[in-house]
Amino acid sequence: MAPSSVVVTIEKHNSFPLVEINGSESLLLPEKQKAASPKQLTWVLLLKAHRALFFFSWLAMTVKAVFASVKKRIAHAGLNENDSKNRGKLYRFIKGFLVFSIVGLIFEVVAHFKKWNLGMIQPLEAEVHGILQWFYVSWLAFRIDYIAPLVLMLSKFCVVLFLIQSLDRLVLCFGCFWIKYKKIKPMIQDDAYDLEDASTFPMVLVQIPMCNEREVYAQSIAAACELDWPRNRILIQVLDDSDDGNLQRLIKEEVLSWNEKGVNIVYRHRLIRTGYKAGNLKSAMACDYVKDYEFVAILDADFQPNPDFLKLCIPHFKGNPELGLVQARWAFVNKEENLLTRLQNINLCFHFEVEQQVNGVFLNFFGFNGTAGVWRTKALEESGGWLERTTVEDMDIAVRAHLKGWKFIFLNDVKVLCELPESYEAYKKQQHRWHSGPMQLFRLCLPSIITSKISIWKKTNLIFLFFLLRKLILPFYSFTLFCIILPLTMFIPEAELPLWVICYIPVFMSFLNILPSPKSFPFLIPYLLFENTMSVTKFNAMVSGLFQLGSSYEWVVTKKTGRSSESDFLALAERESKTSNDEKILRRHSESGLELLSKMNQEEIKQKVASKKKRNKVYRKELALAFLLLTASARSLLSEHGVHFYFLLFQGLSFLVVGLDLIGEQMN
Repeated sequence: MAPSSVVVTIEKHNSFPLVEINGSESLLLPEKQKAASPKQLTWVLLLKAHRALFFFSWLAMTVKAVFASVKKRIAHAGLNENDSKNRGKLYRFIKGFLVFSIVGLIFEVVAHFKKWNLGMIQPLEAEVHGILQWFYVSWLAFRIDYIAPLVLMLSKFCVVLFLIQSLDRLVLCFGCFWIKYKKIKPMIQDDAYDLEDASTFPMVLVQIPMCNEREVYAQSIAAACELDWPRNRILIQVLDDSDDGNLQRLIKEEVLSWNEKGVNIVYRHRLIRTGYKAGNLKSAMACDYVKDYEFVAILDADFQPNPDFLKLCIPHFKGNPELGLVQARWAFVNKEENLLTRLQNINLCFHFEVEQQVNGVFLNFFGFNGTAGVWRTKALEESGGWLERTTVEDMDIAVRAHLKGWKFIFLNDVKVLCELPESYEAYKKQQHRWHSGPMQLFRLCLPSIITSKISIWKKTNLIFLFFLLRKLILPFYSFTLFCIILPLTMFIPEAELPLWVICYIPVFMSFLNILPSPKSFPFLIPYLLFENTMSVTKFNAMVSGLFQLGSSYEWVVTKKTGRSSESDFLALAERESKTSNDEKILRRHSESGLELLSKMNQEEIKQKVASKKKRNKVYRKELALAFLLLTASARSLLSEHGVHFYFLLFQGLSFLVVGLDLIGEQMN
């Protein structure tokens, strides 16, 4: 007997597909033939209700715990900025924009529930009922006629800048791929130096500038003293600008212990500490004996080069008289310490692997990184030496050397260990200095660039690519486009940004940024959100440097933790094994025992500092932008914007996390 016929019809009702199955007996669904009993149905409903109740109770407890944590954090937080800074123009502008967005959201919610169609009506032809609707219709007319054209024009301008900067980054990536494909790298002549004859090695001066580097001074001095170079052909200068007398004594003791081991090392301390790092280096270069040294290697206090650092860098100078600088790459001992260091590692890996390497290969020019580099002494002298006019003395000397015709080489294979800032406070101050200084330098160097004798192509590269595009346009459009215009378009739909601007291209460019550090692919979206979050700091620093505001002259030494790699621990163990000998050296050179007493007092100070509780900071600009973006995301819900809503929501949450100092380690 043939089975009963089954008729399947598919209809579309209210945008939802419906499937109807007709037939007295359905052999396709045998499990449905037996109807469920009322008792079974009751148990199923109870189980679902229990699961739903458990989920909502868990969600409520989680939200309560988060808000309690945030409340406690705010209550015990300290303000990172003084009142005058918080009353700055940028902060007042963001607060005003936030108030406008909240008022606008209230009007839009009222319009939504009263079915005023959220601006889809014609404001001049609409039938008005009540004063509130009259205000809303008047706002629509004013918005369409006056505000929307201005916002649309500004958004198009920022989108053009965004595309130009994205194209520049894409070209850099293609250049990096070409270098990898062709295996292009700087080569050393085979007969550079006779390793059997130490007299053929050039004289090298190693400078270690430091200022209150309590955590890292010992390991940095040890790393410099262990460099593989003939002892009679190297001199190490420890340039201490510390204002702590006890710390000065400890650094002197460290220098003295290495001096007694046969290392040619000297300790210098300035009585008048002006000009920060530039003033420190300038003072050291004024010594009479510097003229005897052909090369100068600069290592910041937290940098620990491998023993073969000089043998890998200096041979590039032989047979290349136009070469003024050899720059090594940075490697980080704490790149996986927390989320903040992971995101910094992504940024800096792209900077070295792509920007520095491509510019070094194709242009023979890039910005000196301030450390882990070897200069030809003649290049420093002909370029005018170290100047104290900006907070980026390394970029200053690089630009002036480039204008004098000197060439640079970047060694991507030579890595020097260092630290990344582990707290957001330290990272924020570092980024402010790194983005305000270039604008100061651009104002000062522009006349020299225009009147220099370098080629038109090099002038164009310096002015439009090196300074304007990468130092000015990048922070300008990233802050204006994603933190101001995007939330504004939620209230002005006539100027709405397309999806490829807020989603597709940013994700693709972030993907390119992560390529040099492939292990960081899981952090693609956090990296994109964090870079947009940092745009407010970079924009503020850029404006400060461009217009020479007071904050552009601030110099804060980046806080170090003294973390070491395994090789550093081995070196430390070797030094600690000679503690008794060091103690004898200390007593022999101390007639009254004052150094030993100072060392004991120093240990007490360390214990007091360690006993202090860590306090969180509150960053008002970031918090104001967080609430602004979250308000805009709520407005996007009314217009049923999909990607816009999620982007604004997660970007607002990232600003909230940073504003409450919930990223990175906390500092005393």
